[in-house]
Amino acid sequence: MAAKRRRRKATSVTIRDVARASGFSSTTVSFVLNDAPLARFIPTKTKDRIRTAARKLGYRPHLLTPFMRSKRSHAVGVMVFDMTDPYCTLILRGVENALYQASYLPILADAHNEKSRFERYLEMLLDRRIDGLIVLANWLFLDINFLADIEKNTIPTAMIGGELQTDSVSSVVVDNEVGGRMAMEHLVGLGHRKIAFIRGPKMLGDSEPRWRGIRAIAAANNLELDSRLIVDLPESRDPNSGFEAGQRLTEELLRRKKQFTALMAFDDLTAFGAIRALAKAGLRVPEDCSVIGFDDVAASTLYSPSLTTIRQPMEAMGSAAVGILIDGINATSENREFSAAHRRVAPELVARESTRAVK
Repeated sequence: MAAKRRRRKATSVTIRDVARASGFSSTTVSFVLNDAPLARFIPTKTKDRIRTAARKLGYRPHLLTPFMRSKRSHAVGVMVFDMTDPYCTLILRGVENALYQASYLPILADAHNEKSRFERYLEMLLDRRIDGLIVLANWLFLDINFLADIEKNTIPTAMIGGELQTDSVSSVVVDNEVGGRMAMEHLVGLGHRKIAFIRGPKMLGDSEPRWRGIRAIAAANNLELDSRLIVDLPESRDPNSGFEAGQRLTEELLRRKKQFTALMAFDDLTAFGAIRALAKAGLRVPEDCSVIGFDDVAASTLYSPSLTTIRQPMEAMGSAAVGILIDGINATSENREFSAAHRRVAPELVARESTRAVK
Protein backbone atom coordinates (compact mmCIF):
# COMPACT_ATOMS: atom_id res chain seq x y z
CA MET A 1 0.00 0.00 0.00
CA ALA A 2 2.82 2.38 0.96
CA ALA A 3 4.66 1.47 -2.25
CA LYS A 4 1.54 2.32 -4.30
CA ARG A 5 1.32 5.73 -2.60
CA ARG A 6 5.00 6.38 -3.36
CA ARG A 7 4.46 5.50 -7.03
CA ARG A 8 1.40 7.77 -7.21
CA LYS A 9 3.38 10.62 -5.62
CA ALA A 10 6.28 10.12 -8.05
CA THR A 11 4.09 10.29 -11.11
CA SER A 12 2.48 13.51 -9.83
CA VAL A 13 5.81 15.38 -9.66
CA THR A 14 6.06 17.81 -12.56
CA ILE A 15 8.85 19.73 -14.27
CA ARG A 16 7.60 22.85 -12.50
CA ASP A 17 8.14 21.12 -9.14
CA VAL A 18 11.72 20.30 -10.12
CA ALA A 19 12.22 23.86 -11.34
CA ARG A 20 11.11 25.30 -7.98
CA ALA A 21 13.29 22.86 -6.04
CA SER A 22 16.40 23.43 -8.17
CA GLY A 23 16.00 27.18 -8.65
CA PHE A 24 16.09 27.06 -12.44
CA SER A 25 13.47 27.81 -15.07
CA SER A 26 11.04 25.17 -16.31
CA THR A 27 12.57 25.44 -19.78
CA THR A 28 16.09 24.72 -18.51
CA VAL A 29 14.81 21.80 -16.42
CA SER A 30 12.94 20.42 -19.43
CA PHE A 31 16.10 20.58 -21.58
CA VAL A 32 18.11 18.65 -18.99
CA LEU A 33 15.58 16.00 -17.97
CA ASN A 34 14.58 15.26 -21.57
CA ASP A 35 18.21 15.25 -22.71
CA ALA A 36 17.27 17.80 -25.38
CA PRO A 37 19.85 18.78 -28.04
CA LEU A 38 20.30 22.26 -26.58
CA ALA A 39 21.11 20.79 -23.16
CA ARG A 40 24.70 20.66 -24.37
CA PHE A 41 24.91 24.42 -23.77
CA ILE A 42 23.88 24.14 -20.11
CA PRO A 43 26.75 24.03 -17.53
CA THR A 44 27.47 20.69 -15.89
CA LYS A 45 26.89 22.10 -12.39
CA THR A 46 23.42 23.25 -13.41
CA LYS A 47 22.59 19.83 -14.86
CA ASP A 48 23.79 18.10 -11.67
CA ARG A 49 21.62 20.33 -9.44
CA ILE A 50 18.55 19.72 -11.60
CA ARG A 51 19.04 15.94 -11.69
CA THR A 52 19.65 15.82 -7.93
CA ALA A 53 16.43 17.76 -7.28
CA ALA A 54 14.51 15.47 -9.65
CA ARG A 55 15.88 12.38 -7.92
CA LYS A 56 14.94 13.65 -4.47
CA LEU A 57 11.42 14.49 -5.60
CA GLY A 58 11.02 11.18 -7.40
CA TYR A 59 10.36 12.76 -10.80
CA ARG A 60 9.55 10.37 -13.64
CA PRO A 61 9.00 11.28 -17.31
CA HIS A 62 5.39 11.14 -18.49
CA LEU A 63 4.67 7.65 -19.80
CA LEU A 64 2.47 8.99 -22.62
CA THR A 65 5.19 11.19 -24.11
CA PRO A 66 6.41 8.69 -26.78
CA PHE A 67 2.83 8.05 -27.88
CA MET A 68 1.99 11.74 -27.98
CA ARG A 69 5.10 12.54 -30.03
CA SER A 70 4.10 9.97 -32.63
CA LYS A 71 0.94 11.92 -33.46
CA ARG A 72 0.85 14.67 -36.07
CA SER A 73 0.14 18.15 -34.76
CA HIS A 74 -0.65 19.80 -38.12
CA ALA A 75 1.53 22.69 -36.96
CA VAL A 76 4.61 24.00 -38.80
CA GLY A 77 7.30 26.15 -37.21
CA VAL A 78 8.22 29.22 -39.27
CA MET A 79 11.53 30.75 -38.17
CA VAL A 80 12.60 34.14 -39.52
CA PHE A 81 15.85 35.90 -38.70
CA ASP A 82 14.43 39.43 -38.58
CA MET A 83 10.79 40.41 -39.04
CA THR A 84 11.75 44.04 -39.74
CA ASP A 85 13.43 43.06 -43.00
CA PRO A 86 11.02 44.01 -45.82
CA TYR A 87 12.27 40.96 -47.70
CA CYS A 88 10.31 38.79 -45.25
CA THR A 89 6.83 40.20 -45.73
CA LEU A 90 5.80 38.73 -49.07
CA ILE A 91 7.58 35.42 -48.45
CA LEU A 92 5.67 35.01 -45.18
CA ARG A 93 2.44 35.77 -47.02
CA GLY A 94 3.20 32.94 -49.44
CA VAL A 95 4.10 30.57 -46.59
CA GLU A 96 1.00 31.41 -44.56
CA ASN A 97 -1.38 31.13 -47.49
CA ALA A 98 0.01 27.78 -48.61
CA LEU A 99 -0.12 26.38 -45.06
CA TYR A 100 -3.71 27.57 -44.70
CA GLN A 101 -4.67 25.84 -47.95
CA ALA A 102 -3.07 22.64 -46.64
CA SER A 103 -4.81 22.95 -43.22
CA TYR A 104 -1.57 23.51 -41.28
CA LEU A 105 -1.13 26.04 -38.48
CA PRO A 106 2.01 28.23 -38.69
CA ILE A 107 3.87 28.97 -35.45
CA LEU A 108 5.99 32.06 -36.09
CA ALA A 109 9.27 32.79 -34.30
CA ASP A 110 11.58 35.76 -34.91
CA ALA A 111 15.23 35.07 -34.01
CA HIS A 112 16.25 38.78 -34.19
CA ASN A 113 19.49 37.61 -35.86
CA GLU A 114 20.63 36.18 -32.52
CA LYS A 115 22.14 32.71 -32.30
CA SER A 116 20.95 32.09 -28.73
CA ARG A 117 17.40 33.15 -29.55
CA PHE A 118 17.38 30.94 -32.64
CA GLU A 119 18.46 27.90 -30.62
CA ARG A 120 15.97 28.61 -27.84
CA TYR A 121 13.08 29.02 -30.28
CA LEU A 122 14.13 25.90 -32.15
CA GLU A 123 13.99 23.86 -28.97
CA MET A 124 10.60 25.33 -28.04
CA LEU A 125 9.18 24.57 -31.49
CA LEU A 126 10.42 20.99 -31.38
CA ASP A 127 8.99 20.60 -27.89
CA ARG A 128 5.58 21.51 -29.30
CA ARG A 129 5.78 18.55 -31.68
CA ILE A 130 5.69 20.54 -34.91
CA ASP A 131 5.38 18.41 -38.04
CA GLY A 132 7.88 20.48 -40.00
CA LEU A 133 10.05 23.60 -39.98
CA ILE A 134 10.51 26.46 -42.44
CA VAL A 135 13.54 28.72 -41.97
CA LEU A 136 13.60 32.10 -43.72
CA ALA A 137 17.25 33.12 -44.06
CA ASN A 138 17.07 36.85 -44.78
CA TRP A 139 19.81 39.46 -45.23
CA LEU A 140 22.54 37.53 -43.37
CA PHE A 141 22.16 33.84 -42.61
CA LEU A 142 23.95 33.24 -39.32
CA ASP A 143 26.42 30.41 -39.21
CA ILE A 144 24.36 28.21 -36.91
CA ASN A 145 24.96 24.49 -36.74
CA PHE A 146 21.37 23.40 -36.19
CA LEU A 147 21.46 20.40 -38.54
CA ALA A 148 22.24 17.94 -35.76
CA ASP A 149 19.14 19.00 -33.82
CA ILE A 150 16.93 18.77 -36.90
CA GLU A 151 18.27 15.37 -37.98
CA LYS A 152 18.00 13.95 -34.48
CA ASN A 153 14.30 14.82 -34.38
CA THR A 154 13.70 13.78 -38.02
CA ILE A 155 11.78 16.99 -38.65
CA PRO A 156 11.30 17.83 -42.35
CA THR A 157 12.86 21.25 -42.92
CA ALA A 158 12.90 23.74 -45.79
CA MET A 159 15.00 26.89 -45.98
CA ILE A 160 14.05 29.94 -48.07
CA GLY A 161 16.72 32.32 -49.30
CA GLY A 162 19.64 30.13 -48.28
CA GLU A 163 21.03 26.80 -49.35
CA LEU A 164 22.98 24.30 -47.27
CA GLN A 165 24.99 21.45 -48.75
CA THR A 166 22.99 18.70 -47.12
CA ASP A 167 20.53 15.94 -47.96
CA SER A 168 18.37 16.68 -44.92
CA VAL A 169 17.35 20.34 -45.37
CA SER A 170 15.47 21.39 -48.51
CA SER A 171 15.87 24.87 -49.98
CA VAL A 172 14.18 27.40 -52.23
CA VAL A 173 16.37 30.21 -53.58
CA VAL A 174 16.20 32.71 -56.41
CA ASP A 175 18.68 32.18 -59.25
CA ASN A 176 21.01 35.02 -58.29
CA GLU A 177 23.34 34.57 -61.25
CA VAL A 178 20.44 34.96 -63.69
CA GLY A 179 19.30 38.02 -61.74
CA GLY A 180 22.73 39.61 -62.03
CA ARG A 181 22.75 38.94 -65.76
CA MET A 182 19.28 40.48 -66.18
CA ALA A 183 20.25 43.67 -64.36
CA MET A 184 23.46 44.07 -66.35
CA GLU A 185 21.75 43.31 -69.67
CA HIS A 186 19.16 45.99 -68.92
CA LEU A 187 21.76 48.70 -68.31
CA VAL A 188 23.96 47.68 -71.24
CA GLY A 189 20.89 47.57 -73.47
CA LEU A 190 20.20 51.20 -72.53
CA GLY A 191 23.68 52.12 -73.71
CA HIS A 192 25.41 52.41 -70.33
CA ARG A 193 29.14 51.65 -70.35
CA LYS A 194 30.28 53.53 -67.25
CA ILE A 195 28.50 51.60 -64.52
CA ALA A 196 29.12 51.77 -60.75
CA PHE A 197 28.41 48.77 -58.52
CA ILE A 198 27.54 48.40 -54.86
CA ARG A 199 28.09 44.69 -54.31
CA GLY A 200 26.70 42.59 -51.47
CA PRO A 201 28.66 41.58 -48.36
CA LYS A 202 31.33 39.04 -49.26
CA MET A 203 30.15 36.40 -46.79
CA LEU A 204 26.53 36.57 -47.97
CA GLY A 205 25.65 33.64 -50.22
CA ASP A 206 23.75 35.80 -52.75
CA SER A 207 26.66 38.13 -53.49
CA GLU A 208 29.05 35.95 -55.48
CA PRO A 209 26.55 34.45 -57.97
CA ARG A 210 25.06 37.88 -58.72
CA TRP A 211 28.52 39.26 -59.40
CA ARG A 212 29.29 36.24 -61.57
CA GLY A 213 26.24 37.02 -63.73
CA ILE A 214 27.28 40.67 -64.01
CA ARG A 215 30.80 39.76 -65.12
CA ALA A 216 29.48 37.32 -67.72
CA ILE A 217 27.39 40.01 -69.44
CA ALA A 218 30.24 42.54 -69.21
CA ALA A 219 32.59 40.06 -70.90
CA ALA A 220 30.05 39.27 -73.60
CA ASN A 221 29.82 43.00 -74.42
CA ASN A 222 33.57 43.73 -74.20
CA LEU A 223 32.88 45.98 -71.23
CA GLU A 224 35.72 46.44 -68.77
CA LEU A 225 34.62 46.81 -65.14
CA ASP A 226 36.50 49.67 -63.48
CA SER A 227 37.65 48.75 -59.96
CA ARG A 228 37.33 52.45 -58.98
CA LEU A 229 33.57 52.13 -59.54
CA ILE A 230 33.12 49.03 -57.36
CA VAL A 231 32.41 49.11 -53.62
CA ASP A 232 31.17 46.43 -51.20
CA LEU A 233 28.47 46.60 -48.56
CA PRO A 234 29.79 45.91 -45.05
CA GLU A 235 28.62 42.85 -43.17
CA SER A 236 25.70 43.75 -40.92
CA ARG A 237 22.89 42.00 -39.09
CA ASP A 238 20.66 45.05 -39.37
CA PRO A 239 18.35 44.56 -42.38
CA ASN A 240 17.80 48.31 -42.64
CA SER A 241 21.51 49.14 -42.77
CA GLY A 242 21.43 48.81 -46.56
CA PHE A 243 19.86 52.26 -46.94
CA GLU A 244 22.53 54.05 -44.88
CA ALA A 245 25.34 52.01 -46.44
CA GLY A 246 23.99 52.67 -49.94
CA GLN A 247 23.97 56.40 -49.28
CA ARG A 248 27.44 56.39 -47.74
CA LEU A 249 29.04 54.23 -50.45
CA THR A 250 27.49 56.28 -53.25
CA GLU A 251 28.94 59.42 -51.67
CA GLU A 252 32.31 57.65 -51.63
CA LEU A 253 31.97 56.78 -55.34
CA LEU A 254 31.18 60.43 -56.13
CA ARG A 255 34.25 61.59 -54.18
CA ARG A 256 36.44 59.43 -56.40
CA LYS A 257 35.61 61.79 -59.30
CA LYS A 258 35.20 58.85 -61.68
CA GLN A 259 32.20 59.48 -63.90
CA PHE A 260 29.40 56.89 -64.13
CA THR A 261 26.02 57.02 -65.87
CA ALA A 262 24.39 54.11 -64.05
CA LEU A 263 24.59 52.46 -60.64
CA MET A 264 23.67 48.88 -59.83
CA ALA A 265 22.83 48.29 -56.15
CA PHE A 266 22.89 44.95 -54.36
CA ASP A 267 19.27 45.29 -53.23
CA ASP A 268 16.42 47.78 -53.18
CA LEU A 269 17.22 49.38 -49.82
CA THR A 270 20.78 50.01 -51.00
CA ALA A 271 19.36 51.52 -54.20
CA PHE A 272 17.13 53.86 -52.16
CA GLY A 273 20.20 55.05 -50.25
CA ALA A 274 22.08 55.56 -53.51
CA ILE A 275 19.26 57.69 -54.95
CA ARG A 276 19.28 59.83 -51.79
CA ALA A 277 23.05 60.42 -52.11
CA LEU A 278 22.77 61.31 -55.80
CA ALA A 279 19.97 63.79 -55.05
CA LYS A 280 22.05 65.44 -52.30
CA ALA A 281 24.86 65.83 -54.83
CA GLY A 282 22.50 67.58 -57.24
CA LEU A 283 22.22 64.64 -59.64
CA ARG A 284 18.84 63.57 -61.02
CA VAL A 285 17.70 59.96 -61.37
CA PRO A 286 17.44 58.81 -64.10
CA GLU A 287 18.39 61.91 -66.15
CA ASP A 288 21.96 62.08 -64.80
CA CYS A 289 22.33 58.54 -63.45
CA SER A 290 20.20 55.41 -63.77
CA VAL A 291 19.78 53.19 -60.69
CA ILE A 292 18.68 49.56 -60.51
CA GLY A 293 18.03 47.43 -57.40
CA PHE A 294 17.24 43.80 -56.57
CA ASP A 295 14.30 42.14 -54.72
CA ASP A 296 11.29 44.35 -55.59
CA VAL A 297 10.23 45.09 -52.02
CA ALA A 298 6.87 46.80 -51.53
CA ALA A 299 8.35 50.32 -51.40
CA SER A 300 9.99 49.99 -54.82
CA THR A 301 6.88 51.01 -56.71
CA LEU A 302 6.12 53.84 -54.25
CA TYR A 303 9.56 55.43 -54.24
CA SER A 304 10.23 58.56 -56.29
CA PRO A 305 11.32 57.78 -58.89
CA SER A 306 9.82 54.28 -58.83
CA LEU A 307 12.65 51.77 -58.79
CA THR A 308 13.71 49.52 -61.64
CA THR A 309 14.65 46.25 -59.99
CA ILE A 310 15.03 42.48 -60.29
CA ARG A 311 11.97 40.89 -58.75
CA GLN A 312 12.26 37.82 -56.60
CA PRO A 313 8.93 35.93 -56.77
CA MET A 314 8.74 35.97 -52.99
CA GLU A 315 5.19 34.72 -52.46
CA ALA A 316 5.87 31.89 -54.91
CA MET A 317 9.06 31.02 -53.03
CA GLY A 318 7.10 30.76 -49.79
CA SER A 319 4.47 28.56 -51.42
CA ALA A 320 7.12 26.34 -53.03
CA ALA A 321 8.84 25.79 -49.68
CA VAL A 322 5.55 24.71 -48.11
CA GLY A 323 4.90 22.27 -50.96
CA ILE A 324 8.32 20.67 -50.50
CA LEU A 325 7.84 20.54 -46.72
CA ILE A 326 4.44 18.86 -46.88
CA ASP A 327 5.85 16.23 -49.24
CA GLY A 328 8.47 15.53 -46.57
CA ILE A 329 5.89 15.43 -43.77
CA ASN A 330 3.75 12.94 -45.70
CA ALA A 331 6.76 10.78 -46.49
CA THR A 332 7.76 10.75 -42.81
CA SER A 333 4.28 9.77 -41.62
CA GLU A 334 4.13 6.99 -44.24
CA ASN A 335 7.63 5.75 -43.41
CA ARG A 336 8.83 6.51 -46.93
CA GLU A 337 12.29 7.77 -47.82
CA PHE A 338 12.44 11.44 -48.73
CA SER A 339 15.44 13.33 -50.07
CA ALA A 340 15.87 17.06 -49.67
CA ALA A 341 14.79 19.11 -52.67
CA HIS A 342 16.79 22.15 -53.80
CA ARG A 343 14.80 24.47 -56.05
CA ARG A 344 15.96 27.62 -57.85
CA VAL A 345 13.29 30.02 -59.05
CA ALA A 346 13.72 32.48 -61.91
CA PRO A 347 13.80 36.24 -61.18
CA GLU A 348 12.12 38.89 -63.33
CA LEU A 349 13.21 42.33 -64.53
CA VAL A 350 10.76 45.07 -63.55
CA ALA A 351 11.58 48.26 -65.49
CA ARG A 352 10.28 51.46 -63.88
CA GLU A 353 11.29 55.12 -63.77
CA SER A 354 14.78 54.95 -62.25
CA THR A 355 16.53 53.79 -65.44
CA ARG A 356 16.67 55.30 -68.94
CA ALA A 357 18.86 55.30 -72.02
CA VAL A 358 22.13 57.21 -71.96
CA LYS A 359 21.84 60.75 -73.31
